[in-house]
Amino acid sequence: MESLRGQVAIVTGAARGIGFGIATVLRGEGADVVVADLDEAAARAAAARLGGTAGHALGIGADVAVQADMAKMAAAAVSRWGRIDILAANAGIYPHIALPDLQVADLDHIMAVNVRGALLAIQACLPQMTGQGYGRIVLTSSITGSVVGQPGYAHYGATKAAMLGLMRSAALEVAKAGITVNAVLPGNIQTPGFAGLGPEHTRRMLAAIPLARFGDPEDVGWAVRFLASREASYITGQTLIVDGGQVLPESAD
Repeated sequence: MESLRGQVAIVTGAARGIGFGIATVLRGEGADVVVADLDEAAARAAAARLGGTAGHALGIGADVAVQADMAKMAAAAVSRWGRIDILAANAGIYPHIALPDLQVADLDHIMAVNVRGALLAIQACLPQMTGQGYGRIVLTSSITGSVVGQPGYAHYGATKAAMLGLMRSAALEVAKAGITVNAVLPGNIQTPGFAGLGPEHTRRMLAAIPLARFGDPEDVGWAVRFLASREASYITGQTLIVDGGQVLPESAD
């Protein structure tokens, strides 16, 4: 694929985990990257690791649920590099809460981060992308909610399914401006959050994956890289599952 050199990417929730994997791949492919994260210190540290002394990455502290923060994030990219070519709207939270214990405040919070956050990030980047006549927007949804379910994650699954509704309608609205909107749907990706799941839960998750390994954050990054490429210009409103084949079996062995 054509190099991303000269392009500018924004990745939300990029200080660690899947977001950092996405940012790593995009930077490695030549893009200048804005690392946006609620944890500003971690965002700056991640940007320092990615950009080196050449300054090809910029760390920004931003809350995706706050419109002013998303505007600040987009403005920082334009001020530094003059354009925005790629938005990877990745920021999200996934607290485990059993259905009887789920409170309205819990639902409002996860909706604000996962769904409103994606929408506000898109809105912040649209003016620049529209002016350029070019843009690639990739949302990080999930197989949970969109394809499968999991106990304790009804609220999370609802947000990830909602993101796909957002994606499809947004794709129609921005198509004539030369902007595509797609989504990746990760399965079980090895992130720092795995540490607290316990060995038995980890064993059961691994047993459900035909490729017999957990995904790496950069596995998701490469899927985003494809959808963010010039070569993917005729793909919009679509999803790409990155799960090692987890959703394929008709039944358990």
